[in-house]
Formats: sequence, C-alpha cells, structure tokens
Amino acid sequence: IAGTPVVFNVNGDAPGRYEIYQYQISNNTTEYKIIGHWTDQLYLSTDELQWPGGSQEVPSSICSQPCRPGQRKKTVKGIPCCWHCESCDGYQYQADTYTCKMCRFDLRPNENHTGCVPIPIVKLEWSSPWAVIPVLIAVLGIIATLLVVVTFVRYNDTPIVKASGRELSYVLLTGIFLCYATTFLMISTPDVFVCSLRRIFLGLGMSISYAALLTKTNRIYRIFEQGKMSVSAPRFISPASQLVITFSLISVQLLGVCIWFGVDPSQAIIDYEDQRTANPEMARGVLKCDISDLSLICLLGYSMLLMVTCTVYAIKTRGVPETFNEAKPIGFTMYTTCIVWLAFIPIFFGTSQSTEKVNFLSQI
Repeated sequence: IAGTPVVFNVNGDAPGRYEIYQYQISNNTTEYKIIGHWTDQLYLSTDELQWPGGSQEVPSSICSQPCRPGQRKKTVKGIPCCWHCESCDGYQYQADTYTCKMCRFDLRPNENHTGCVPIPIVKLEWSSPWAVIPVLIAVLGIIATLLVVVTFVRYNDTPIVKASGRELSYVLLTGIFLCYATTFLMISTPDVFVCSLRRIFLGLGMSISYAALLTKTNRIYRIFEQGKMSVSAPRFISPASQLVITFSLISVQLLGVCIWFGVDPSQAIIDYEDQRTANPEMARGVLKCDISDLSLICLLGYSMLLMVTCTVYAIKTRGVPETFNEAKPIGFTMYTTCIVWLAFIPIFFGTSQSTEKVNFLSQI
C-alpha cells in the first residue's frame, strides 16, 4: 500500500523506516518538525536543524574542552573522560597536563605560565633620583669641607686656627670628608671590593669625627675641672697626646671591622625575597651587599657610643665661659646629632630591605 517493496533481513526482520522529528520554536509557537528520516541509513536535513539560542551550528558533543596553555586538567571524580581546567597562577608553571609546579626562587613564570624565566636584576642606578639627590648633597659637602681645609691651611699659623686645635680639626675634617665620600660607595654597583670598602668606610668616617669631638670635649672638661682644684695643667692635653688618644679610639673601630671580615667575609648577593611581589611580572632581584640590619647597627654601634659619650661631656662643659667658643658649638652639634640618630634607628628598622633603604642610609 505504501508503494515500497516488502523485504526481510537475515534475521527475518523488516528494515526500519522512521521519521525524525525535532521539537522547535517558530513564531512563538512550538511544534515537532520533520528534519529527516531513516531507511536503511540516515537521511538528515541539517538546514532544518535548530539549536538553543537560534544557532545553526551543531554544538560540540564532548564533555570538556581542551585546556589552554598554562592550565592543568583536574579530572572529574567518577568521569575519567571529563575534567575542569585550572590556571597555574602566581609563581606556578604548567609542568605537565595534570600538574602545576612552583618556579625556582630566582625564576618567575613566563607570560602564559608554560615555563620559567629568570627574574630581572636591579640595582641603584646613578641616574636614579634616589642616587642623584644624595650625590649632589655629597658633592656640596665635599666642596664645603675642602674649602674649610684650604682656609685652615692658608691661615695655619694664625692665633685663631692654633686656638681651635689644628691637629684635631684636620682629623675632624677628614672624618667629615669620608662621611660624604661614602655616599659614592653606597651607590656603586655592589661587588666584593665595593662591599669590603663599604664595611670599612661606612662607620670609619663617623668614628673619626666623633673620636675627634670626644677628645676635644674631654680636653675642655679636664682643663676646667683641673682649674677648679689647682693651677697646674692636666696631663695629656698637648696636640701629640690628643692625636694619640684620637687614633686609639679610631683603632677600636678598625679592629672591629677586621674581626668582622674574619668571621663573615664580605660578598655581593642578589635578594629575591624583598621584591617578590604577588604579581610575578613585578618581581625583581636586588643586587646588594650581604650586610644585615643587625650587622649594620653593630658596625655603627661604636660610633653611637662615641657620640653618646661626647654628648655627656658636652653637657658637662655647657657652663664654660662665653669666651671659650668651642664647647657650646660642639654641645649643640651633639644634641642635634642625638636627635637625628634617635629618628634614624626606628625609621631604618621600619623600612624594608631595599634599594631605597640603601639610599636612605647614604643620605643620613
């Protein structure tokens, strides 16, 4: 009746004949629409197919899409053919299809987290504002110091220069010069030689300055204390004695530095932890000398001791006659220096180990 031959397959079954419908929405109405049929094989009109959203494209018939580079597969429990894609974030990189691993401490992941690349190394550059400002201050200080030295040399035999204590004045000017010159060492590219010079001269300039001032204030104090008891002059107030006392005080600083060299030789290191930011793109390694905060404070500790002792003597000599013009300027200098150091220590320990800290130290 249908006009088709009646046949049977080897199993004695008649071949299947099916109409294939799809449930579609058309003009806000729903209907089943014939999109093909089956007669021994599939006949499908793909132009008549509709998919959610009105798309004409056949949706992908897979459980999970392939993961992008830098993503690992996290399999779904009980469904081994399905997975979720998880990005390797932070300092991780894609080690294999299913694993993310951390980059080595001196490396960071590349742009798509498929491998690791070296972290850039930075140091304080001479062109940086953090270096230019201290250098300008240091140059002005050195020029001013040299002008004073030239003035002293020119008027070396005048009464006012002799009265100021020429020998200790030259020692004091040497210490001031070293304090300013150390700025250039702090900005220079760290290596074993530069780091060794930093250890030597960072505290040496201040030790020389404070040792000279301490010897001056001690001499003034002993002179006036002795004058209250007798008319005889106290011992060790000659220029030669003053120099011996000063250099003895300075030698303690040098001895401490030598011991430090023996216990912990100087070296330049690259610090990757200080600038290890949450964003790997901003990570940097800082090239610097291997000097810890504690070592630095120990290095400057002797200078602090000299400074405090000198301040004590400055307080004791505050009542000397007005015509004795050395004591009060020295006292004023030591008072202000104590205030600077009291501000410097907490600020120094409150800041992170960084290039800015090195610059801050050089400015102080």
